[in-house]
Amino acid sequence: MASPNEFSPRFWSLIGATFLGFVGMGAVLPALAPHVRHDLGGSDHTVGFVIGIYSVVALLGRLVSGPVADGRGRKVAFLAGLASCTIAGGVYLLPWGLTGIWVGRCFQGLGEACLYTGAAAWAVELAGIERSAQALAYLSTGIWGGLSAGPVVGSWLGTFEHAAAFQMAAGAVGFLMLTRVPEDFVPHKDGGSLRWPSRSLLLPGLAIGLVNVHYPVITGFLVLHLARYGNSGRAAFTAYAGAMLCARLFLGGLPDRVHPRVTLNFGLAAMTAGLLVLASGPRPPIAVAGAALLGFGLSFPFSSIASTVMRRSPNHERGYSVGILTAFCDLFIGLGSFAAGGVATAYGYPATFWMAAAALVASAIAGWYVLPVESRQIDATVECAND
Repeated sequence: MASPNEFSPRFWSLIGATFLGFVGMGAVLPALAPHVRHDLGGSDHTVGFVIGIYSVVALLGRLVSGPVADGRGRKVAFLAGLASCTIAGGVYLLPWGLTGIWVGRCFQGLGEACLYTGAAAWAVELAGIERSAQALAYLSTGIWGGLSAGPVVGSWLGTFEHAAAFQMAAGAVGFLMLTRVPEDFVPHKDGGSLRWPSRSLLLPGLAIGLVNVHYPVITGFLVLHLARYGNSGRAAFTAYAGAMLCARLFLGGLPDRVHPRVTLNFGLAAMTAGLLVLASGPRPPIAVAGAALLGFGLSFPFSSIASTVMRRSPNHERGYSVGILTAFCDLFIGLGSFAAGGVATAYGYPATFWMAAAALVASAIAGWYVLPVESRQIDATVECAND
């Protein structure tokens, strides 16, 4: 696995800008559900829908951001994402009640879609396709570093409004930083076209999407669920994001060196165990440990599948490929949000964690077909991807 010193300053500038975009989101996210539920008088269904609308908009944004990244450049897509995240923080500050939350979540969903698509395609190209898993892992350190540091910042700031102002400022700084990073990508004549997902991306997308059913459960109901068992929700959420950060930083290159089926199934098993621990309503130390195990496991499934898909994709379709894969994430986060709201209302918060665990079993089944036992034949796929 390559050392951090082998990656260029431009690569680390992308990671830094990504961190700034997500640290703002992280500052707001843990306070979002309590703000909607208690300050604005929303119901559990409202919490689910507020979390879910973000994913619906992000899903639609992926279908556009991929072609933009391939046809206009990675930088254009990345800058559009940071600008939208900045606007989202400003909208949260407007005195619009629940309407402001809905509008802000729409801007945030579009921003995350464009930000990640542009950053992922750009990072893989700067690192080299043979280090795609490690590049995506380091990119995730920016994401999860922001999401782990964000709640600490948000707690220190004290109120949802202060956290929203911080999100707006962080996005603006990231935007200014990225304007100074040069881009070498030259759009391909066949890039940038809008089209339906190819069949080769459907099963990988399904496997990745099912992994993310757990996410609305964690963001929407972890704090509310653990409030009954020692009120450790914020600490558990930080442990979840922090464990993801550490695993991505130190073990993110494993799918480049170990068969990705191994890393995929290991990650899914750890996630399942973490969800079951949290569903049991544990005491604070065990809850934090369960959330950390969940975050640790989550560090492997996406990179295991996405790095394989990126190796198989030609250069002018990598934005499209990563956009489609993350669109499946958004689709299942959205569906999971709506389902979690209904399940929480009908059966209580623990049932939402069981629902997420069942989705991981389905992901393992899909992953069995995406990542065959045979070797990936890395050299052949890299040669094809660069034709």
